[in-house]
Amino acid sequence: MAVSPNVSEPDAEYLHRVAGECVNLVANQYGQQLDWSPGSLSTLDEVCAELLADGPLTSERFDLWWRLIGAYTGEVTIMAYAGTWVSHESSPGAPAVSVLGVTGFPFSLAARVLDGEPYKSLASFARALPEVARRSATPDDLA
Repeated sequence: MAVSPNVSEPDAEYLHRVAGECVNLVANQYGQQLDWSPGSLSTLDEVCAELLADGPLTSERFDLWWRLIGAYTGEVTIMAYAGTWVSHESSPGAPAVSVLGVTGFPFSLAARVLDGEPYKSLASFARALPEVARRSATPDDLA
């Protein structure tokens, strides 16, 4: 994993607080409970579908939800697989996650989901990471 030495590490406490704001907003506006588990990302996928039901989001709403959803997806993934927030040159301006030896980009995924890209799923992101890590492992890693 290449990390630019010029980029500061993400503020994990701030990202956790933003993820908490996502939990609160989803509960208050959609009556859905997010419990910080990978399974709760399916609920968040449903909320995203509701958000997009009336068409594309305005830029202000997109920015808000992008930040909330990216932070929550990242936090859930980090908690589930004992990962960390990292900076990555492929994602300037948005932190990535490092879990199981794999780098994931929850903010990039959040943007794609909020853009209405077909077949993109927050829940699939978290479910797929262990398999991606397994397939990425070298034979020496598996010994």
